[in-house]
Amino acid sequence: MLNKNISLDKKRILVTGAAGFIGANLVMELMKLYPECRILGIDNVNNYYDVGIKEYRLDKIAEAAQYDDQFELVRGSIADRDLVDRVFDEFKPEVVVNLAAQAGVRYSIDNPDAYMESNMIGFYNILEACRHSYDDGQAGVEHLVYASSSSVYGSNKKIPYSVEDKVDNPVSLYAATKKSNELLAHAYSKLYGIPSTGLRFFTVYGPAGRPDMAYFGFTNKLRRGETIKIFNYGNCKRDFTFVDDIVKGVISVMQVAPAENENGARYKVYNIGNNDPVNLLDFVDILQQELVAAEVLPADYDFESHKELVPMQPGDVEVTYADVTALQEDFGFKPATPLRDGLRSFAKWYKEYYRI
Repeated sequence: MLNKNISLDKKRILVTGAAGFIGANLVMELMKLYPECRILGIDNVNNYYDVGIKEYRLDKIAEAAQYDDQFELVRGSIADRDLVDRVFDEFKPEVVVNLAAQAGVRYSIDNPDAYMESNMIGFYNILEACRHSYDDGQAGVEHLVYASSSSVYGSNKKIPYSVEDKVDNPVSLYAATKKSNELLAHAYSKLYGIPSTGLRFFTVYGPAGRPDMAYFGFTNKLRRGETIKIFNYGNCKRDFTFVDDIVKGVISVMQVAPAENENGARYKVYNIGNNDPVNLLDFVDILQQELVAAEVLPADYDFESHKELVPMQPGDVEVTYADVTALQEDFGFKPATPLRDGLRSFAKWYKEYYRI
């Protein structure tokens, strides 16, 4: 295991995408574990999906705060260079976690502008601000942790996916932007000494998650009596990772700024996934059982009449499967929440949130 070289206690931590699914859960856990740290969030709270869920997460953060200035939110986009520079100048973050991004494989096919703005220009602005945090002899940013994605593996045939695999053939614009983030982070680390770690997340799910994700979208459609489409005729597998496991992994990584690699860059990339891919048909079966158990759906719901097996969507891949050996070796950590437990938590939250 690697030795921790950053203490998060009393640190100034910047979390972009703080109203997002992973971001909000990360902020709440950091406040609980490190009550003397100060956290500044940036989020434009856009309407890509239901803004009400983002405001709900922000309300939960406010409830979890142990004192008034433990957390502050700046509403704005990381694509706004002046805003980012102002935040760095005034807050002077010591640890930066960049989770702000336009997510979604399918949405990137129809709306590429949103991805170039947030994922490319926005990330560039963060890198530039980190670079200039060392100006005039300032201590600057001790560690930049940023979100990548399992999508970078594209249609790789070798499974499980290892961070050592070549990922030069993205099959979606979203994946291309995430791979570009990794390349930019490496270059900035080599040129300007920014210690950076990229995290390739694998299908994150849980309570108050993103409505565009399959488990959430399926639930909404089943409640409305609509048919759910299961792509590739049900032959897809996904490495579903519960959000609490993701947050534990991110916090572990935040505390270890990487040493120089063979190229002279303080740079690392890790997979964070459950290391246990599940067939989509099995996933839907577990989901429907938990929705019935939580009384989100009636016990006599006719699931078979609401399923449709359809071909693969453009940009999708058949399997996602994380090799988390490096994560285990370096941090002694591996995501382990069983899918049923995670979906049960989601179903209970869904019932409460929508007052069913």
